[in-house]
Amino acid sequence: MDIDPKDLVEFARYIFEELGARFIIASGVDTPRGGIEILYHFDFFQLPQVFSLRVFLKKPDLTIESLAPFIKGTEWIEMEMNELLGISFANHPNMKHLLLPDDWPKGNYPLRRDQ
Repeated sequence: MDIDPKDLVEFARYIFEELGARFIIASGVDTPRGGIEILYHFDFFQLPQVFSLRVFLKKPDLTIESLAPFIKGTEWIEMEMNELLGISFANHPNMKHLLLPDDWPKGNYPLRRDQ
């Protein structure tokens, strides 16, 4: 389901807390459309399918609200997307290096098309 980035927290909170969905993983990709797409994948135990929320962030403003304050399982994948794609997750409780060495050049994102 495509949603506006400003609506992500409301949608994710609703399906996670009200509908009882389980967060599986999120994935990010730098698209040829001039921005980054993030897919948040959820599972409903009673349904044999995965439900995904898709947001598109247009470059250069790659900032989105973090889901980590209410879905603990998003912490690491948001740190990974921050390091590898340069996405800023507002209100993330513990944004730090996860994969790349501490001396990795600032502003160099290995999974970006323009790098």
